[in-house]
Amino acid sequence: MAEYLIVDGYNIIHAWHSLKTTMGHDLEHARIKLIDIMANYQAFKGVKVIIVFDAHMVKGNTGSKDKISGVEVIYTAEGETADSIIEKIAGEFKESDRVTVATSDWEQQRIVFGRGAARLSAKELEAEVKVSQQEVQNRIENTYQNDRKLTGQLNDYVKEILEKMRREK
Repeated sequence: MAEYLIVDGYNIIHAWHSLKTTMGHDLEHARIKLIDIMANYQAFKGVKVIIVFDAHMVKGNTGSKDKISGVEVIYTAEGETADSIIEKIAGEFKESDRVTVATSDWEQQRIVFGRGAARLSAKELEAEVKVSQQEVQNRIENTYQNDRKLTGQLNDYVKEILEKMRREK
């Protein structure tokens, strides 16, 4: 069973305060920031992330698909909406796959739910991302604390020998 998270890119950017503020100055930077956040989330959670950005109003746009930091990033073609691509993608997975769509678009949520996908609102995804970021931070701090101790720097073989010596006393 594989696990997938399909993200409605602009919907999330418009919903998250930090990205919305960035978008006001530089839309490209907001997209890059979202991709970076979701790449970290993907690495930590082990879920395959697909981000879909609407480009249907860009004249002559043929659409594109790229992999950035392990995240699949899709830009729709002219006349093609992110919603239609998300619906199509959500319907292509096997029944055994776990598919979640992150969007606050109520109509979109209903459609993908009808296709068997779970849904996350933008706020719910933001909360999950924050929790995972905190868990990563905690792991880093714990690793740092353990590495400062001698036992954190020894391999298992050396630890075993030292333990045997300690017990023989």
